[in-house]
Amino acid sequence: MPHFYQSHPKEPIDQRQRMLETPIRELVPALAAPTIVSMLVTSIYNMADTYFVSQLNTSASGAVGVVFSLMAIIQAVGFTVGMGSGSIASRLLGQDRGEEADVYASTGVATALVLGLAMAALGYWQREELMWLLGSTATIYPYALDYAFYIVLGAPVMILSFTLNNLLRWQGKASLAVFGLATGGVLNIVLDPVFIFLFKMGIGGAGAATLLSQCVSLSILSSFFLLGKSGLRVTPTCISRVPRTYLAIMKQGMPSFFRQGVLSVATMALNYNAKLYGDAAVAALSIVTKVFMVIQSIVIGFGQGFQPVLGYNYGAGRLDRVKEAVWFSVKACTVILTICAAAGFLLAPHIVTLFRRDDAMVIAIGTRAFRYQCCTLPLGAVLVFANMFFQSLGKSWRAVLLAICRQGLYIPLVYLMSARLGLSGLEMTQAAADLLAFLLSAGVMVHYFRTEFGKER
Repeated sequence: MPHFYQSHPKEPIDQRQRMLETPIRELVPALAAPTIVSMLVTSIYNMADTYFVSQLNTSASGAVGVVFSLMAIIQAVGFTVGMGSGSIASRLLGQDRGEEADVYASTGVATALVLGLAMAALGYWQREELMWLLGSTATIYPYALDYAFYIVLGAPVMILSFTLNNLLRWQGKASLAVFGLATGGVLNIVLDPVFIFLFKMGIGGAGAATLLSQCVSLSILSSFFLLGKSGLRVTPTCISRVPRTYLAIMKQGMPSFFRQGVLSVATMALNYNAKLYGDAAVAALSIVTKVFMVIQSIVIGFGQGFQPVLGYNYGAGRLDRVKEAVWFSVKACTVILTICAAAGFLLAPHIVTLFRRDDAMVIAIGTRAFRYQCCTLPLGAVLVFANMFFQSLGKSWRAVLLAICRQGLYIPLVYLMSARLGLSGLEMTQAAADLLAFLLSAGVMVHYFRTEFGKER
């Protein structure tokens, strides 16, 4: 494991004061702005793969949707370790216990490296079987196999990048975190057309561009720890030998694992049902998923900005600021999502046409699915922030429940609605799942604030 930091940095006093004293309406947007940019760039470069690959043919476009399930699993591991170690470290920094925070940061990085190497080895060995398991059709399979080759090789890089990114973000150093991921994301967008069309690598070029850009991101993120820009020390000497440290990291990160892991299973379920209606259905629903990931990344980025605020202030006993941060964030993002929903409903056919203008069936299916999801899009702020709230406070089981409820409800619904309503059922499933998940998330959140918030301290 690399020795990221040599001397123990004393966290600047003004950083802690900033997190505990700056007005919420100033602090949360300031921290959220770079994380929103980071999430947008990450989502856009994921969508860029879909856009450029879709110019090849419909089957290649569907392959990106199939392999997305594999990427979601890899990201789930990265978010689990990063969010788990980062959230604990944030609360310890709020309590001015920096040396203990270093242990969790170093242990998280070591865990990420080991898990990444294991996933790369397993994925490479089983990649052919995986493509069928993820929902490939016979025509999509060769494209999916070429694309997945590079994604599997990049598993250790991706997991380490997400871990280091989260360790920076949970300290309130969101601008450094966003610079690392955004630089790689921009490079990916530039390299996609070069590798796919100029070098004539086809869909494999999109995978190679993704792998190279992730290596660049990891190098930049690592440099911040090597150059002393981080308030956390990451070094082999701080890696814990106590099993409960690893268990604590995995427990705190479990909501992220379930959120991303269930997303992977839900995507597989969607692909299995969509392929009954041909490659056009798989491609159309994949396009809609990628576009909505860009919209939802605004909320997730905003949430990642307010999570360190919750961690610091909860650790310091400032429950009034915790509550204020939650409701300010929910209200602000609900307004943003309502605007996006109205614009998306009107522009749906034009957005889908950008990807596959030569396939009328892709456009028709994609437009209907897009408009259904716009109807429930404004509910997304509560869905995201309820989960992040409980994770930030260390209430892992509530966070796990809310993390899995959206896509957990989606999985049975996609089979039920497809069987009862056919293709129309597939197009409506995500909107139906979002409505049910909103009711559950809002209920759990309101109940906690009314009956338990603050009593356990």
